[in-house]
Amino acid sequence: MKVYGLDFTSAPSRRKPLVALRCTLEEGVLRVEDAETLTDFAQFEAWLETPGPWVCGMDFPFGQPRDLVEALGWPEDWAGYVREAHRLGKEGFEGAIRADMASRPYGEKWRYRLADRRSGSSSAMMLFRVPVGKMFFQGAPRLASSGVSVEPCRPNGDPRVTVEAYPAVVARRFLGRESYKRDGVPDTSQREAARKKLVSGLRSEALRETYGFGVSMGRRWRDRFVGEPGADALDSLLCAVQAAWAYTRRNDGWGVPPECDRNEGWILDPALLGF
Repeated sequence: MKVYGLDFTSAPSRRKPLVALRCTLEEGVLRVEDAETLTDFAQFEAWLETPGPWVCGMDFPFGQPRDLVEALGWPEDWAGYVREAHRLGKEGFEGAIRADMASRPYGEKWRYRLADRRSGSSSAMMLFRVPVGKMFFQGAPRLASSGVSVEPCRPNGDPRVTVEAYPAVVARRFLGRESYKRDGVPDTSQREAARKKLVSGLRSEALRETYGFGVSMGRRWRDRFVGEPGADALDSLLCAVQAAWAYTRRNDGWGVPPECDRNEGWILDPALLGF
């Protein structure tokens, strides 16, 4: 099976592109093969038309918290509220988020999806620091209009399947809270050592015990994953690991637990099960 991982950004450019890492899952091994660099959203939209079958893990929230959608009076279903967010435009969407935050008491400004709480991620509303709310605004409408199958928000039988990924969940298995990347600042020996440790973990038996398959990569890829301070390609590999795991659970709802609100979306990783 062709498996992709795609580390997302709300403003792709030549300096900070989207990296679509292509792997193949076969006989219990996820093998790193190639990567495409996408420097704008037009290229991303074209890439989504890549013929299937494939599954891709993408690092942005596919949905928003149900209570936010209800508070804003948006349609309850995923496709409906994604269309509404797109209709509002960037300023209108961000204004709606800020207005909701302003209406809430101190210490309760952010609303969270169940997947956000279990993964320890920021709220899908976040518009600064790691602006995942902006990523949602740029990513989800493009998924909705592309016709791909969006698990679990819009499973439509298309052979191109997208799942929500969060690289930090995989990284924490091997690094805890140790930092392994930083954009826009000089690299440090500590972060480089953390990336080397993470790559070793991905190639270890511990990865197989958790996800049910091993990871194989050539020396060129190992050097790139360790050498890039921003870890864009490495994060794409972590997304591919989660996508591959979801694919192995495709006959069991892609690894989405029954308590998931499918209109909110779900981060696909075994760490979010068994609560």
